[in-house]
Amino acid sequence: MENENKIAIYDEIDKISKKTGIDDESIKTILEVEITDNPDIKSLILKSGSWEAKEPWFVIDEKKKIHALISIDTLTKMVENLKTLGQENFELKLEKTIWKHLPVDFGDVWVVAMDEIKNMAKTSQNAQAVKVDIEKLIANIKKKHPSLFVDLKGLYNIAPHNILHQEN
Repeated sequence: MENENKIAIYDEIDKISKKTGIDDESIKTILEVEITDNPDIKSLILKSGSWEAKEPWFVIDEKKKIHALISIDTLTKMVENLKTLGQENFELKLEKTIWKHLPVDFGDVWVVAMDEIKNMAKTSQNAQAVKVDIEKLIANIKKKHPSLFVDLKGLYNIAPHNILHQEN
C-alpha cells in the first residue's frame, strides 16, 4: 500500500510537471520531508533530481501532500506577470465594451473612462483593488457625454424614406 501511494504521488508530480513544462526527468527535483525526534526540526531528503536543478522543486510532506518550492525572484516575477495579465485583460474588456457602444472617437471615450476609474480609485477605501463594472461605467459615460457616441436613433430618423418624402 505504501508503494502504491508513492507511485500515485510521483504520477501526480509527473502530471504537474508536464503542465508546467518540466518534462525532462533529469531537471525535476523531488524532495521529501522527513520527521525528526525534535518537533521543531524536519529534514529535506533529495529523492530525485539535483540541488542545482531548475525550479520548481517538488516537496512531499509527511502527510503526502505535494508542494512547490520556488525562489523569491521567481515568485516576484509570477506576481508581476499576473498583475500585467490582469491589467491587459481589464483593458481588453474595456476596449470591447467601448466599441460595443459605438464611439465617435474611441480615444476620447477611453480617456474619459480612465479618468472615471481614477476618480473611483481616489474615493475607494482600497485603491489597489477597485471593482469596476465596465458595462455600467460605459453606460454612465454615454449618459453624461452622449456626443461621444453614435446616436443610432438619430440616424434612423434621417433614414432614406424620410429623405424621399421631402419636397424639393
